[in-house]
Amino acid sequence: MKERNQIEAQLHPSHYHVLHKLPPGDSPYVRAKHVQLVDKDPEGAIVLFWKAINAGDRVDSALKDMAVVMKQQDRAEEAIEAIKSFRDRCSKQAQESLDNVLIDLYKKCGRIEEQIQLLKQKLRMIYQGEAFNGKPTKTARSHGKKFQVTVKQETSRILGNLGWAYMQQENYLAAEVVYRKAQIIDPDANKACNLCQCLIKQARYIEARSVLEEVIQGKLTGSGDPKSRNRVKELLQELESEQLISIASTAIGLNAEDTFLAEGLDQLMSQWISYRSRRLPIFEEISSFRDQLAC
Repeated sequence: MKERNQIEAQLHPSHYHVLHKLPPGDSPYVRAKHVQLVDKDPEGAIVLFWKAINAGDRVDSALKDMAVVMKQQDRAEEAIEAIKSFRDRCSKQAQESLDNVLIDLYKKCGRIEEQIQLLKQKLRMIYQGEAFNGKPTKTARSHGKKFQVTVKQETSRILGNLGWAYMQQENYLAAEVVYRKAQIIDPDANKACNLCQCLIKQARYIEARSVLEEVIQGKLTGSGDPKSRNRVKELLQELESEQLISIASTAIGLNAEDTFLAEGLDQLMSQWISYRSRRLPIFEEISSFRDQLAC
């Protein structure tokens, strides 16, 4: 550790910032990032992020970073209030990123209804052509690496999150509709397993096994991942168990707002099939599922 400190002390300031992935300069925001990433002091970083926000220094990044650190410190409720209070100081370009952080915070706090409403809002933005500021892709980050995300991939991700939220409410029929939609757009093993779970909860075991077979046969992205294989084993055990209990669905189905989204998404899919439009349509018909929900 001592040798590392000596080496760092000899580094040119610009090299030091690169080493620790710090922004250049000595502003309140930069000091907050230093305390967060170098000193490993999350509580101290939160205090400094507050100072950066109040000073108007890189407010977009300061608010988002502070909320993330607060979540890590089990202060998610405070983070939610901070975003709601200060997001009007942030740029238009930062709003989508703040929404993503807010969705994770709602999930962390168990505020499922608010999570659902925000996810629906994001779907509505896609329907109206407002996602990604009207561009077909956006640059995202994961574990320090940049990659491109398409509207199609983002829509599938949002639908997957919406399906999970419905499952927490035990609204398995609505979750099924959402997961089927997501699988049409961008299928993968994780969403297939969740769809299987929805069908099991509705005592539709034959359909559940059929969905699971696609994962077992390796037809979907992620089928070979250890996490997916373990999940498949668990679901098979549940399917094969003689103690399966049929749970009567108490799902309330799609309300007027859901119907608006479903109809809008159907229109988009029709456009996608016929031609490329500015709204980047990526949906297929789910009228049959909507009919089920209406029953």
